[in-house]
Amino acid sequence: MSDSGATVEGIYTAPFAGAPMEQQGAVVLVAGLGIVGDRYALHTGTWSDPRWRDQELTLFAAEVAAAIGIEPYLARRNLVTRGVDLADLVGLRFRVGGALLAGMRICAPCRYIQTINHRAGLTKALGGTNGGLRARIIEGGMVRLSDAVEIVGLDEPVEEDAPTQARA
Repeated sequence: MSDSGATVEGIYTAPFAGAPMEQQGAVVLVAGLGIVGDRYALHTGTWSDPRWRDQELTLFAAEVAAAIGIEPYLARRNLVTRGVDLADLVGLRFRVGGALLAGMRICAPCRYIQTINHRAGLTKALGGTNGGLRARIIEGGMVRLSDAVEIVGLDEPVEEDAPTQARA
């Protein structure tokens, strides 16, 4: 199953919390970690606390950026996509370049995004499904600008999230 025309339009990383987002032409994704050189893979991000396990990768829609009148990097997400409704990827596995990902949950905005960008109303504008998507990296690989986003099926529960059976 493929989302015809869905692509990566932007790639952004930051080396530590609060650092400006840096545009990349290609990045390497590592399963269970994130993007090589990004703040969350380096455990230097604002939300790097181990209680938040789904900090590996974030996606943001170029269409949302245009609709709310911002440059996509201001959302402080890693991959900017075009042509796919990111909310529809929750619970699905999908390929982006050489990586296999799983859509985990909507990436709700926090006030930090508004504060760091000095833009009143940005947190509210990114509310609902506008904030993007948090994804788990199942298989790492290279992701480049213009790579396709291709849905491959339903996600399977992570072993630690699977229900446990009572012992007799």
